Amino acid sequence: MIRRIIHIDEDKCNGCGACASACHENAIEMVNGKAKLMRDDYCDGMGDCLPNCPTGAITFTEREAAAYDEAAVMANKAKKEQQKAEAPVFHGCPGKQMRQLHPQAGAPVQTSTGVMTSQLGQWPCQIKLVPINAPYFKDAKLLIAADCTAYAYASMHQEFMQGRITLIGCPKLDAVDYSEKLTEIIRSNDIKSVTVVRMEVPCCGGLEMAAKKALQQSGKFIPWQVVTISIDGHIIDR
Repeated sequence: MIRRIIHIDEDKCNGCGACASACHENAIEMVNGKAKLMRDDYCDGMGDCLPNCPTGAITFTEREAAAYDEAAVMANKAKKEQQKAEAPVFHGCPGKQMRQLHPQAGAPVQTSTGVMTSQLGQWPCQIKLVPINAPYFKDAKLLIAADCTAYAYASMHQEFMQGRITLIGCPKLDAVDYSEKLTEIIRSNDIKSVTVVRMEVPCCGGLEMAAKKALQQSGKFIPWQVVTISIDGHIIDR
């Protein structure tokens, strides 16, 4: 049937999420940082979302669309409420709250305008803060990197972080034995490979040793490698 329904211009959408909050039918969700109409039959065509859009990205259009289905909307709402009830409630510092990020698979790390895109796959990324069990560890390629490597090596994102779950630390500043935490992460999850990226300075050897010890104590045989970065930003050993 031909009926009135919303249209979202992704080029104008700034990802603020105001429309998703305003939609009483939960027809709009944020996908890869952009508002998206999830199903035509969730949209009642009333347009509560329109005045909440600061960029004018949402308009009405007349097109072929499934009829508004109130039963489907109510079922979807009930499902979301159930998921919300089952989700663990986080209490504490927002910086420690677990989040899985989604760098666009296959997208160029550097855009046509020269802007570099982040390849960080999760938050938090500090070894001390990351949980032992997390969805992003399933079938993960693990990158264990010294804090300084991202500053010393200009191509850290595209050469090492892309397609990997990144854990960072500094054994000198943290003054802790990372091996226990890393052992539990490797032992408790299906890790496919481990790459250690360290600096050439002696104190960085603690990170390499912790990773090696964790691999041994985990009891698993996992492909691994160590890459050493010089203080002037070059790979000197891999």
